[in-house]
Amino acid sequence: MITPEEIKKEAQSWYKAFLSASLRNEAFFPREIRFGKIKASETLGSFSKIQGEIQNLKLHSRERSGYGYVVDFIKRKDKKIGEQYFPQKIYFENRDEYLKFIAKEKEFQKFRVVADQIRESIPALDPWICRHPFKVIDHLHQWGDLIKVCRYFLAHPKPSLYIRELPIVVHTKFIEENKSIIRGLLDFLIGDQADQSENNFEKKFHLKRDEPLIRIRILDQKIARKSFYGLSDLSIPQSQFCQLDLECRRVFILENKTNFSNIFNFLTFPYLEASIAVFGKGFQLELLKEAKWLEEKQIIYWGDIDPHGFQILSQLRSHFPHTRSLMMDFETFSHFNEFRVDSPEIRVVKLENLTHEENQLFERLLNLKDKNRLEQEKINHAFALQKIFKLSE
Repeated sequence: MITPEEIKKEAQSWYKAFLSASLRNEAFFPREIRFGKIKASETLGSFSKIQGEIQNLKLHSRERSGYGYVVDFIKRKDKKIGEQYFPQKIYFENRDEYLKFIAKEKEFQKFRVVADQIRESIPALDPWICRHPFKVIDHLHQWGDLIKVCRYFLAHPKPSLYIRELPIVVHTKFIEENKSIIRGLLDFLIGDQADQSENNFEKKFHLKRDEPLIRIRILDQKIARKSFYGLSDLSIPQSQFCQLDLECRRVFILENKTNFSNIFNFLTFPYLEASIAVFGKGFQLELLKEAKWLEEKQIIYWGDIDPHGFQILSQLRSHFPHTRSLMMDFETFSHFNEFRVDSPEIRVVKLENLTHEENQLFERLLNLKDKNRLEQEKINHAFALQKIFKLSE
């Protein structure tokens, strides 16, 4: 026998469908509750229990409480227990009794007011609110501002402004604090003009953003004087880095997955003709992939000799296949054997973009149980200079 609690649970599960139907002016009631009928063979052995459940069902029905579900009964005659009435149909007759039963009367009234406001302001959102009624409810008190944001982007789908300088009369953090709902709305309204390849909110909707900085050293004073008024150590936004057009032949990339421990390798990198160095503290190499000018340069990557270092090298080669590695070989690994340490575990067992020798060393590192990492800073300066100059010949 179904209980009033189970009826409420099923009735609550209808709520989203009911909201959508109400927006479409579709009939939703009367609506039945599904339940298992009592079989005649069950009544004799559990008669008292069944009668108690029936009384409880009546107690919470519209017949007793004045609202809620209706129970229609059917009369059965049994030779041993005589005539008895059993539930044949349970249903909600109309909207008002349903809403009162699940305690959603006030919420529904507010929902309809807000839904009408959205439809009137931006008719194009009608299909969206029908599909996402709970999102309307989750932001009941914010739709005035959400509508302002939507209207602005409909008129200016590619603002090229920072969020804080958008000429929308909302509080300064409103868009930043409500990116999730705004993303869904803008995807629906102007998705064809958004950059669907981007997950970042600002990049997707053509907004300026606080970009990550890329630090570079100009290793040739002639380039420094010509392009940067003599400055040789600079940090510049990613987008500006990608637009550089430096007259250099060679780009050294020094990357470290976890910390700044290789900063002195970067700072003490020797001056070299037609060369620059790029330093990263765990920044994703994805930041460099849009720098198309790097495709025409000789790229040399120097990372730790550990599984992570080779993972980064392989990732870099997926964008710039001509990248060469520096001091990531068996000779260097063996030469500084006493400085090797244990590497954090890595799940990757195969990398696609390594040379034969690099792959052999990578597999060797994976097979070592300990002492399978040589950090950049453990390589002495004289050895590093010798390798750098030899590679640059």
